[in-house]
Amino acid sequence: MKSSRIAVLAAMALACQGIMLAGAAPAFAEPAVGAPGIHNAITDVPGIQVGQVQSDTPPYLTGTSVVYMPQMSVASVDQRGGAPATKETDLLSPLNSNPGVNAIQLGGSSMYGLSATNGIIRWLEDRGEGVRVGAGGVAPIVPAADIFDLGRGGDPKARTSAEWGYLAAQATSDGPVRQGSVGGGTGARGGGLRGGVGTASVYLGDGIYVGAMVIVNPAGSPVDPADCTLYGVKYGIGDEFAGYKAPRGNECNPRGNSAAAQEQPANTTIAVVATNAPLEKAAAQRMSGNAHDGMARAISPIHTLGDGDTVFAVSTGKGEALQINDPADSRQLNAIFNAGANTLARAIAKAVLSAESIGNTSSYCDRYPSACRGMRQLEQWRTQGEAPDVTPETFAQASQALIQTPVPAPADDSKGNGKGNGKGKGNAANATNDTAQESSQDGMTLTAGGTEGGPGVPMGATIALLAAAVLGVGLLGMHVRGRRRLLPLR
Repeated sequence: MKSSRIAVLAAMALACQGIMLAGAAPAFAEPAVGAPGIHNAITDVPGIQVGQVQSDTPPYLTGTSVVYMPQMSVASVDQRGGAPATKETDLLSPLNSNPGVNAIQLGGSSMYGLSATNGIIRWLEDRGEGVRVGAGGVAPIVPAADIFDLGRGGDPKARTSAEWGYLAAQATSDGPVRQGSVGGGTGARGGGLRGGVGTASVYLGDGIYVGAMVIVNPAGSPVDPADCTLYGVKYGIGDEFAGYKAPRGNECNPRGNSAAAQEQPANTTIAVVATNAPLEKAAAQRMSGNAHDGMARAISPIHTLGDGDTVFAVSTGKGEALQINDPADSRQLNAIFNAGANTLARAIAKAVLSAESIGNTSSYCDRYPSACRGMRQLEQWRTQGEAPDVTPETFAQASQALIQTPVPAPADDSKGNGKGNGKGKGNAANATNDTAQESSQDGMTLTAGGTEGGPGVPMGATIALLAAAVLGVGLLGMHVRGRRRLLPLR
């Protein structure tokens, strides 16, 4: 009895101590007006999450990044490069009826990588997220833009697919965002240097944040050839780029080691800018257009015919929307738009500083070590947040999750009751039906993803070979039976 009483008293003491500590802990304080958010990332904007996956295992050097909005959000886009790889951008016009987006993909693998959105869409569908259609169905809205990185890992067919998008969606979080050579920026490069993913944010006061996330892969260069500094660093806030210095003279463009822009046939810088201020769709489009100024401040030249430069803008805010044709909203809108441009310029500089060398492609900090030597924050930028590698195991798991109902076999026409029951066709159709049914029983169902997007997982090829083998055995049997019928009787 005494020991029980002591235990109760001890528990009460601990509980009281916990209550006192909780009461003493300061509530989460918003940053000072004009300062970055707690993560200095797009995820500081309430209602924004990010997920990223990648592989740099040869012959792969690509990945996928997803900006996810748990609550469908107003969005628009402005595209200014001469060679875009985009999807579902027409839906974002203020002239069209689409109410918002569930996610936006910023990916690698160029036009092939747009198929990764199929995995994001499936992940959203499984969660019941999207525009309501039909009897209980949903249509997830996932616009996308991809950079050109094909073949940079050794094989242009080593590229992303629906499985990669599914895995990236699974990895979404509202926490820190990993930067540098990850996600959709894994194979990025520009101006003779390795590019990558960058992100930044700013607090405007009254609960309003602006954030940006970018994949830097330009035909131009983020480096000023006059002194080899990064154009975007001058837009840093406070000690954001503390320790950064102009490179030493002997590092800046030494003979045979120039980082000056060398225009390439296919590149692209793509980005999302976001705010939790409520915007109408036209205001979101204006925000995306103004954000291109941030690209121009941090990269030169920009918007070339070899680029597909694209910026999406997202508003997660609820309530009465700010409107571009209402003079009472102009001052706040201009502040948001300018913040979007500057935040994107900062994110571009962070992407370049966070990138790491691979193969023959040097990073900025390896090309100009004196510029980065004092930047202790680089390791944090490169490691904070999750960005899982795509492996054969995770690819196989995603493929299983993407399995869909097999296409049903046609009805049995063996009695000649169906259409097209001509001589010989009925038997062939029955043979095909039998094969389809056997394949379905063996688990050979149609999948939403491609087969070439997973390192070391030739699932589609295996299925194709099995199907060919079954068909070949069937045809051989028919041929043997026919030969026997033609043999003369003895």
